[in-house]
Amino acid sequence: MSASSLADDKSKNAMTIRVGHSPDADDAFMFYALAKDCFETGKYRFVHELVDIETLNRRAFQGELELTALSLHAYAYLADKYMICSCGASMGDNYGPMVVARTACERQDLVGKTIAVPGTLTTAFLSLSLWLGKDQFKYVVVPFDEILDIVERGEYKGTAIDAGLVIHEGQLTYQDQGLHLIVDLGQWWMKETGYPLPLGANGIRKDLGMDVINDVNRLLRESIVHGLKHRQTALDYALGFGRGLDRGKADQFVGMYVNDWTVEFGQRGREAVALLLRKGYEAGIIEKLVVPEFVES
Repeated sequence: MSASSLADDKSKNAMTIRVGHSPDADDAFMFYALAKDCFETGKYRFVHELVDIETLNRRAFQGELELTALSLHAYAYLADKYMICSCGASMGDNYGPMVVARTACERQDLVGKTIAVPGTLTTAFLSLSLWLGKDQFKYVVVPFDEILDIVERGEYKGTAIDAGLVIHEGQLTYQDQGLHLIVDLGQWWMKETGYPLPLGANGIRKDLGMDVINDVNRLLRESIVHGLKHRQTALDYALGFGRGLDRGKADQFVGMYVNDWTVEFGQRGREAVALLLRKGYEAGIIEKLVVPEFVES
């Protein structure tokens, strides 16, 4: 049998793991090695779907994907279906989602105002609600990659917009549009709690069984480590998902969200997740107290 025939035969017999992640430079960097078959994945075949995080959060309620990026806010409602991989964290270590506006203002100035947000299941929305207060602001859900333009314009589909909740690379580019930073929620969270703000994770479906769960967790970690070891090649790939970021800013953004926290949550990272979920529950934003369940390293 030829090499190509053997490869085809293996592909037919492989277990398909559908992977959902955001079309962003940091996620692209993280999954580069799996997407480009940089190492052997054994009996597993990974199929990637690039979708914005709020859509992935919503899809997870149906358990469509075996492995999916999840906002940790969304995980609070999905803990019956998904475990958290011990790797793949997006951690805001004294930085994170930002509230920006056309003019400088204080926290109290935003009470009752309308904020453009990237989705109500994002951790950004949870942290905004913790900072400003539940039900203390109005919001309009908009595409995350349009928020800066919408804030600059001051309206969305006829609704006046006073500020925007910025995630992803907009954290590095908002000043290019003359916008003002009102709060960096990652910095606020660090001052409040002493912990980094855990934003996203990779959830793996519980019904796969622990053997598969452990295998996939290991392969995900291998992909992350491969990217970090081959940074420039992985960054070349990630640049295709940077939405206009130059190489320097793309490298900076990747470094913010693919790092030692991403290789392993560790005890402190796990404590940060539990604290976030508890704070969300105590503030009446999350409906029930959820104790996070992690795949063991």
